[in-house]
Amino acid sequence: MKIILASKSGVRKKILDDHNIDCDVIVSNVDEDEVKESLLAEGADPLIVSKNLAEIKSIKVSSKNPNRLVLGADSVISLNNELINKPKTREEGLKILKKLNNSKHYLISSVCFSKNGAMIWNHTDTSELKMKEFSEDQLSLYLSKIKTETLLAYGVYQVEADGFELFEYIKGDRNSIMGLPIKDIINYINNYKK
Repeated sequence: MKIILASKSGVRKKILDDHNIDCDVIVSNVDEDEVKESLLAEGADPLIVSKNLAEIKSIKVSSKNPNRLVLGADSVISLNNELINKPKTREEGLKILKKLNNSKHYLISSVCFSKNGAMIWNHTDTSELKMKEFSEDQLSLYLSKIKTETLLAYGVYQVEADGFELFEYIKGDRNSIMGLPIKDIINYINNYKK
C-alpha cells in the first residue's frame, strides 16, 4: 500500500523510507502561521496547535486524492506551555536558543491519517528535552554550522545532526523528535491493511 505524505519535510520522508513505507509526497501548502495565530487567539495550547495542523494538512491533501491514505504531521516546541515557532531569521534562531538555554521543554509531534477528506486516525507523542547551559557565543557558533535553509525549515535544533549535543537529556523517541512517531504509524498501517 502506498500512502501520501502531506509534508515537504525531507526528514519525515526519510523516516518513512527507512521503515519501508512507500509514499508519494504532496505538499499541503497550509498557511501554518495563519492557523497558529487563529488557534492561539482562541486560547489553544501547543498540543492543540500541533494536532490541528497535522489534521488540516492531512485533510486538505486527502480531499483532492480520493481513496488514498494521507499522512499529515506537525511538530511544535512548548516551553512553559508557550508555543515556540520556527525561526524566520538567524537572529530569531539565536533568540529561541537563548530562551531554551538551560531549560526543560517539550517537543510535541502529531500525526493524522485522512481518507476522502475526513480524519480517520490521529496520534500525538510528547518528548521531554532539557537543554544544557551555553554562553551566547557557544549558541552563535552552533547556529553558524546550520545552513540557513535548514534552520528555517526545521527549526533551531537538529537532533539528527549536531543538535544532539545541545541536550543534557532527551526523554522520548528519536524518530518522534525528528517529526514522526513511526512505531504508532506502522501499527496503524498494519491494522488498516487488515
